[in-house]
Amino acid sequence: MSGRQHGCDCEHARANLEELIRGELCETDGAPIREHLETCGDCRDEQQVFEKLTVAVRRACEGPAPASLREAILSSFRELD
Repeated sequence: MSGRQHGCDCEHARANLEELIRGELCETDGAPIREHLETCGDCRDEQQVFEKLTVAVRRACEGPAPASLREAILSSFRELD
């Protein structure tokens, strides 16, 4: 659905989905997008994809970095001197 609904269109909703999901939008900015998502299946599908990706990235970033990665980064810093 690409029409304008409840003061928010698909383009605006999709452009702001990541910020909405991460809780970075104030209530005033987020409300029209949430209303749009209630009536637009296409945008709601995209929201679900973003939410799944966000969860996957958080899981992948849990725990300490492998020692080999830390050493490679430190080595790169040393080479800058």
